[in-house]
Amino acid sequence: MTLKNLSNLKNLDKDEILAMLGLETKSSTAGWLAGTLGTFGVGLLVGAGIALMLAPKPGRELREDIRDRLRRAPDDLSEAVGMSGRADQLSSGTPGTKTY
Repeated sequence: MTLKNLSNLKNLDKDEILAMLGLETKSSTAGWLAGTLGTFGVGLLVGAGIALMLAPKPGRELREDIRDRLRRAPDDLSEAVGMSGRADQLSSGTPGTKTY
């Protein structure tokens, strides 16, 4: 590099200097993850809003249905877990026996 180019070095920012060397800055994983989760969250909110606007029931009935489903959720979950446990037992045959 000549002396003239070195004096211009003070006016360049980091990305310009790296580009002159054929390099670029590496984006952080945290920055990428924050952007991805932010986009997902916005999409989730927009989708929920559209679903509520297009719901075939009036608001009061819809809220009651949502409230009832949330109250039943723990029971439904425990029932689903219980059914999967029973399905595992049925597929493995009699306990203590080996199947080939």
